[in-house]
Amino acid sequence: MKKLAISVGDLNGIGIEIALKAHEEIKQWCEPIYCINEKLLDQAAKRLEIQIPEDFHCYGTKGSFSIKPAKISAKSGKYSYKSFLDAINLAKGKKVEGIVTLPIHKQAWAKAGVSYKGHTDLLRTIFKENAIMMLGCEELFVALYTEHIPLKQVPKAIKIGKLGSFLKDFYKEVQPEKVAVLGLNPHAGDGGVLGEEENKIIKAIQKTNKKLGCDIFDGPFIPDVAFTPSVREKYSYYVAMYHDQGLGPLKALYFDESINVSLNLPIVRTSVDHGTAFDIAYKGKARVESYRNAVKEAVKLCDLSLEKEHRDR
Repeated sequence: MKKLAISVGDLNGIGIEIALKAHEEIKQWCEPIYCINEKLLDQAAKRLEIQIPEDFHCYGTKGSFSIKPAKISAKSGKYSYKSFLDAINLAKGKKVEGIVTLPIHKQAWAKAGVSYKGHTDLLRTIFKENAIMMLGCEELFVALYTEHIPLKQVPKAIKIGKLGSFLKDFYKEVQPEKVAVLGLNPHAGDGGVLGEEENKIIKAIQKTNKKLGCDIFDGPFIPDVAFTPSVREKYSYYVAMYHDQGLGPLKALYFDESINVSLNLPIVRTSVDHGTAFDIAYKGKARVESYRNAVKEAVKLCDLSLEKEHRDR
């Protein structure tokens, strides 16, 4: 059975409730190691009025503070950062086969002096690889060309070579049969009338397909019709130019089921596809579907990674 490190996220949010609620189910698929210490776990469980399972294995991430539900806190931000670092170190040291992350709060990280905007940014730095953020579920996956940057910076980020490298890395990781690449502007630029960025996207697609020797990537698709049923009949993988362009439709369709997967890294990392949900923190209302799917996907990716290692020997 695969061992997975679970980073517990921001303890002022819903992550620890999800971990406790889902433990009996996910231990059927993996051996979870929770990056939290027993004192903080006990404090959270008492607030939630949830019994801690006897086989809830704590790694012992160091730190202590008073949990304050729904509060943006430097202390909770720092602890969620340390929990994630412990999970990464367990994976780097081959103590676990993969990582599953529960939600952090980006403002809490900033308050704690953490310079990274999220999990993926930190993974890029640690592993010196261009990690790709892909979110979704079996029915629909969306990869993000740009992620957590201001919208005004997105047009400048669209460069033929950079986008081509992204598409090539995405194909290498996922091996999809077909991928729909979204345009940036309304009407995909309308032939340049509403923007020139689509010309760069077209060239990046053409160059990538030529290198791959087949037409994997199609587009650029007009963003406001790309997720209609007739298009989704043909495509289950999409590349979006920016965060909300791809995640707005995805979450409207599959909010509870979708997950986050980090591609193009030497370790397996999946995550829930939702935030800390402070509005329901410690109210017993947190749902576990996304976490459950993230764990299942991590186990599957661990198996695929092992198969690849055997093939490459």
